[in-house]
Amino acid sequence: MEFCQKCGGIIVVKEQKAVCAACGTKYAKKPKLEASEKIGKRDMVAVIDEDMDNTYPIVDMTCPKCKNKKSYFWTTQTRASDESETKFYKCTKCKHTWRKYR
Repeated sequence: MEFCQKCGGIIVVKEQKAVCAACGTKYAKKPKLEASEKIGKRDMVAVIDEDMDNTYPIVDMTCPKCKNKKSYFWTTQTRASDESETKFYKCTKCKHTWRKYR
């Protein structure tokens, strides 16, 4: 993001031209636009360490991989704060991890 040298406003691109949103000063060079993170990275969530398994509650949830009937679970806010949290499960037998959205 770049700012106007005259007034400090944000430089935006309108009709293929760089213009200050506050004062209207025109610039010959378009500002560089960079994203701070890729959209796909939001889907990645860290999986718990092996030594932490005994601190999570065990519930009756069938593992989709090995069909074991017991799993650990924990919840994490993976989306916007006005949306429900995501529940993660980890099999007690094969350690496969999966998630369920509420």
